[in-house]
Amino acid sequence: MLKYKETPIQEIKNDILQRSGVRLLVKREDLNHIRVSGNKWWKLKYNLEECVSSGHDTLLTFGGAYSNHIFATAAAAHELGLKSIGIIRGEETLPLNHTLAFAKEKGMMLQYVSREDYRHKTEENFVKKLHEQFGDFYLIPEGGTNELAIKGCEEFAKKVKAEIDFDYISLPVGTGGTMTGIIAGLEGEKQVVGISVVKNGEFLNSVIDKLLTAYSHSYQNWSVLTSYDHGGYANVTPELTAFIGKMQLTLPLDTVYTGKLMWAVMEEIKRGVIEEGATVLAIHTGGLQRVNY
Repeated sequence: MLKYKETPIQEIKNDILQRSGVRLLVKREDLNHIRVSGNKWWKLKYNLEECVSSGHDTLLTFGGAYSNHIFATAAAAHELGLKSIGIIRGEETLPLNHTLAFAKEKGMMLQYVSREDYRHKTEENFVKKLHEQFGDFYLIPEGGTNELAIKGCEEFAKKVKAEIDFDYISLPVGTGGTMTGIIAGLEGEKQVVGISVVKNGEFLNSVIDKLLTAYSHSYQNWSVLTSYDHGGYANVTPELTAFIGKMQLTLPLDTVYTGKLMWAVMEEIKRGVIEEGATVLAIHTGGLQRVNY
């Protein structure tokens, strides 16, 4: 299966942190694999094992045109000698962007569907039509979030808890699967703070609560902050762009997930929400889509 590279803990130091008395650590999961990086490694781990052990030779999954999940799944399938199919939201636009060009290069068959049809991707009839079109395949949901993905992220959380001393753990949230696994793995210990990268992310509270209840049981040591999305998924502001640029030499960030995560963490520290003497562990969930090495 996919090899995992042990990742470092990086401490961030600046005047804001020095004045606040807060220690900020970053778990560099963007370095755990060249292309299947960050939380995607953990979300795909048990799904890939299940795909192979169940005798499937084809993966099918869903995503938008700039999806980290599509990128990672295409890379993982290629590395393991599996076929892959990506159901892409929206019309094909040529030339292909960086993400889709890479996925196609790695052998992923790209099937475009209208935004209206894409909304039905979890419905039985929609999936049945996909089987009629493509035959047998192992299905991974959009963003990779399912019980096996949560299991992988739970394993990561237990690993982190055993290795690092911290008070808060923070991560970006898109579909809620990674955060669910983190909460489950910590078993009620520490404080888990998710940063919504989607607009009007309040719905993530109910999504995560339902996923947690179905997977294990509810915990109360978590929250989702919904005011740091910078206009919604994949949207940026000049302030966010400048922040990422300033951080670049210290910590490489992407505009969709980890840039918003680190912005939010620094803002919460500046506002005094994190108490003096606390240690915050931010999870770098990848998303840099490295292709050149």
